Amino acid sequence: LAQAIWPNSHPCLVGSVVVEGLMAHGLAHLHSAWAVEKAVTTEESKVVLLRFGSDFDPECTLADEALLATAAAVESICIIYLVDIKEVPDFNQQYELYDPCTLMFFFRGRHVQLELGLGDRHKITWPISSERDLVEIIEAVYRGSLQGRDLIVASKDYSS
Repeated sequence: LAQAIWPNSHPCLVGSVVVEGLMAHGLAHLHSAWAVEKAVTTEESKVVLLRFGSDFDPECTLADEALLATAAAVESICIIYLVDIKEVPDFNQQYELYDPCTLMFFFRGRHVQLELGLGDRHKITWPISSERDLVEIIEAVYRGSLQGRDLIVASKDYSS
């Protein structure tokens, strides 16, 4: 259970990860590489979705709105964190975070690859704004991860 303490400057507990604050729009924000690693490696039953990007980038704002809108619908299977790539640059090279907004999925400490019809299997790099599409992707990642799959194939081709 997430215990949020307001205002944003106070720490809060999300799962077993101490988060240094919540964004104004209600999504947990990780402020260090240690917090990111802990979030990814300690969650045992849910998908961890990390949104890498700059908080005020228009593509990230669009994605953040969709993430917030879907958070309640997927809270039993997914936990969502935001990571500002300027504040926490530690993963920029490792995950090739060159796009304005990137979504990556992890399950039980492992990076989950996705086949969405776009070629890049490591992450989502387009501004996803459809709540329905996002829920479907998260559910597919969760189901596939529970079955031990290393590559999740989405039911929809996102190339068009």
